Amino acid sequence: FLLPMDEALAEIALDFSGRPYLVWNADIIPRVTLGNFDTEMGEDFFRALAMNCGLTLHINVPYGKNTHHMLEAIFKGVARAMSEAVAMDPRVHGVMSSKGAL
Repeated sequence: FLLPMDEALAEIALDFSGRPYLVWNADIIPRVTLGNFDTEMGEDFFRALAMNCGLTLHINVPYGKNTHHMLEAIFKGVARAMSEAVAMDPRVHGVMSSKGAL
């Protein structure tokens, strides 16, 4: 899923595979606080999400200048990608997996 947020772009790819892994390619400025959120916790948050959901998650932010916009694009992009990943596909009957199980 690609999500633009003003000058920033987040690229999100994910798979509920049961093989948790995080790839984080986002140059987020550390030690900055946005509201009550420490920006350096972004990667930790998504690593915990991937590990606890059995989710393979790739997050790339190829460009962006505003830390708020970069993180907002990531959070919204992950939410939209997850929504799309779990949506029912009327073309698929039974388990939505090429291996037959999730």
